[in-house]
Amino acid sequence: MPSMTLLGWFHTLMGVAALLLAAVCVWRYRIIRSSDKEGALYLIVTTIVAGSALAIYNQGGFGIAHILALLTLAAVAGGFIMEKTQLLGGLSKYCQAMAYSATVLFHMIPAITDFLRRLPVGDPFIDSFDSPVLQSFHLAFLALYILGVVAQCLWLRKSVGVHAAL
Repeated sequence: MPSMTLLGWFHTLMGVAALLLAAVCVWRYRIIRSSDKEGALYLIVTTIVAGSALAIYNQGGFGIAHILALLTLAAVAGGFIMEKTQLLGGLSKYCQAMAYSATVLFHMIPAITDFLRRLPVGDPFIDSFDSPVLQSFHLAFLALYILGVVAQCLWLRKSVGVHAAL
C-alpha cells in the first residue's frame, strides 16, 4: 500500500469529520438536513471529501473509490434538490433521507477498505478486495443503510401528523 500523501491525510481527516457530523445529525434530528447547522456542515464537508477523492490516484487510475465519490456528489445534489424544491411533493423528504444517508454509506465503503488494507502497519488485516472480511463489512454497511433508511422513513411518516398539528 502506498504511503499517505498530504492530500490523503486531508481527505481522511475530513472524512472522519464528516462521519462524526453525520452521527450527530442522526442522533439529534434522526435525519440529515441542510436546514440544521450540523447537516449543512456535513454536506459541505462531504462534498469536499468527495472532491478530494477524485484527485487521489494511489491505485493506478480511475477506480471504485472515484465512482463512489461521483455517486456521493450526485446524492448530495439530489438530496439537496429534494429538500429545497420538494420536486416530488410528499415523496421528496423520503428521497432526501435516502440520498443523504447514501452519502454515509459511500463514505464507509472506501473508509473500511482503506483501514483494513493499511492497518496494522506491516501486517494489514486484508490484502485483497476479494477478502471475505472486507465483503462482510460492505454487506453490514449496506444492511445498516437499509435499516437506517427504513427507520428514517417511518419516523418521517410518523412526524407528518405531528408537524401538521403544529
